[in-house]
Amino acid sequence: MKAQWFASVADIGYHRWQEAIGETSYPFAQYAFYQALEAHNCLGDGTGWYPEYLLVMEDDESPVAIAPTFLKTHSQGEFVFDWSWAEAYERYGYPYYPKRIWAVPYSPVTGPRLFTHLDPSGRSEEYVSMYAALAPLLTQANQDRQFSSWHLLFCREHLAKHLGQSDEYLHRVSCQFHWFNKGYQSMEDYFSHFSSRKRKSARKERDKIAQQGLHLTRKLGSELTSEEIQFFYTCYQSTYAKRGQTGYLTEAFFQQLVDTMADQILLVLAYKGDQPVGASWCFFDDYSLYGRYWGCIEEFDCLHFEACYYQGIEFCIDKGLQHFDPGTQGEHKIARGFEPVFSHSIHYIDNPGFRDAIGHFCKEEAEAVRGYHQDTHALLPFKSPNQ
Repeated sequence: MKAQWFASVADIGYHRWQEAIGETSYPFAQYAFYQALEAHNCLGDGTGWYPEYLLVMEDDESPVAIAPTFLKTHSQGEFVFDWSWAEAYERYGYPYYPKRIWAVPYSPVTGPRLFTHLDPSGRSEEYVSMYAALAPLLTQANQDRQFSSWHLLFCREHLAKHLGQSDEYLHRVSCQFHWFNKGYQSMEDYFSHFSSRKRKSARKERDKIAQQGLHLTRKLGSELTSEEIQFFYTCYQSTYAKRGQTGYLTEAFFQQLVDTMADQILLVLAYKGDQPVGASWCFFDDYSLYGRYWGCIEEFDCLHFEACYYQGIEFCIDKGLQHFDPGTQGEHKIARGFEPVFSHSIHYIDNPGFRDAIGHFCKEEAEAVRGYHQDTHALLPFKSPNQ
């Protein structure tokens, strides 16, 4: 096999890209996702994200796999935070940027980071060995251009453990909260698995929505109007505006996704009377729902919980989806039934001195994360086995 770098999805082409990834329904592997990012100013000049896709091919140049990597001039939009590492480099007079990340842009979603038709499950020995073979290519490409590091973000646990066996790569662990479908038939069935006190609390939260004159609807991408997409985008930007920031993604990006990935988009809209007041955007595939973006133009008690969590859980139950990844951080998810899970990243630091120091940090951090992961289990709302 051989590999080649490309600076744009267009240089690879739709047919070659889709042939490489095969029949996977994973939304963050699709050509349409990256093409929309590139076409609408979410990647490239002015963003600090510069694509360098690695296409793996057979000797006859038939496409086998794609690894999405990006040169970064900052650490925004990654969600595996290395600001302190960059500050340490700067303090000692070394450049930390540009660096390379191997990741899905703006998406703290655990999943494949090598998209291939050879093994959609990502479990085979051949698949794992492809990761191990590509890692040195990233290292060499970085050294050729004197980049400080590369970072494989939100990869699956078995891959992180495999690569992390080498002293050359640092394994970092963090904690998220995910929901798992254990054969629930309805929301009432789901709540019946809560302890009595937690069940009453969850129902009270949902009741508050109607008491405030609110109602919510779920619409697939194919059902959305331009006005609804525009309203969602206003909500999306309002979330960032509250922190004095601007959202990374453009309205045209979302508009195009509705045209090209409509069957993988869910939009939850909240109304007070006839007026929309909030919205939550999700992607989904054959197995999972991925909660991504949320905002509101008016604050209401429990609206965030309803729009971002309960509506997504209900959608999963209705559609038979097995897993709901609502995004990074947020202990408030636990009381709604989202369980603590580990997320994993692999880091190559070129400078041996910094590699040793950061490696020590990663080990100490992992111990703290494991303790936190264990402690949060006690906060879950589910009945104990003997109840």
